[in-house]
Amino acid sequence: MANIKSAKKRVLTSAKRAERNKAAKSAVKTQVKKVNAAIAANDKAAAEKELSNLQAVMGRATAKGIYKKNNHARKISRMAVAVSKIQ
Repeated sequence: MANIKSAKKRVLTSAKRAERNKAAKSAVKTQVKKVNAAIAANDKAAAEKELSNLQAVMGRATAKGIYKKNNHARKISRMAVAVSKIQ
């Protein structure tokens, strides 16, 4: 570990941020899996509900700076297209 006080603080804060980022990314991945499962089951109502949850979870992650704005928009757009193709 570092000797300088500010460097020690940096190590601690970066570890805290890494944990927060990991948790948020994991939540997004879980929600994506739920949407994909609903799409695979051809359940449009469940897929739309899970897509709405995905937008909320990913929106929070984007607001915290974990995902870039265009990355967020691209992923949500692709999921929305997939959900809309369900018969």
